[in-house]
Amino acid sequence: ELRLLYGRDYYMEEIMGLKFKISAFSFFQTNIAAVENLYEYAVNLIDDFENKTVFDLYCGTGTITQTLAKKAKNVIGIELVEEAVTAAKANAALNGLDNCEFIAGDVFKVLEKVEEKPEVIVVDPPRVGISADALDKIISYDVNQIVYISCNPKSLAENLYYLQYYGYEVKSVKP
Repeated sequence: ELRLLYGRDYYMEEIMGLKFKISAFSFFQTNIAAVENLYEYAVNLIDDFENKTVFDLYCGTGTITQTLAKKAKNVIGIELVEEAVTAAKANAALNGLDNCEFIAGDVFKVLEKVEEKPEVIVVDPPRVGISADALDKIISYDVNQIVYISCNPKSLAENLYYLQYYGYEVKSVKP
């Protein structure tokens, strides 16, 4: 239980010119300089996503989604944690981004229902990595580029092996 005794129940942070309202239950990177470097590096790995549809899977509070939305035609962020999706929607509105859609739910189950097809996919899964059924769905889109951000080398290696087995090639890895 969280009880607010004094002050606000959130703080404001800025990443790459975008504002984010952070609450106690938001998953948010605490080292802003490092996260800006990470996002800049990840976004620059994508050959071209201007005016394209991008899926940001396991999007959390939508920080990467909104970074991508600055150039993409539209970005769909999918996240299991409903509170994170609520925060993502509020932050997109705060930043005046109307080309972001956020959906709460299990990535595989949501992808089964989404009719739109991505041209680029960005994933930032939890430590356990991406499930086989979600990987199969991702592979079925046959996109030219998938950017995979990971906090667990073991699940990253397992997922990359799976993707390579189905025809994807690892072009860049940076710890």
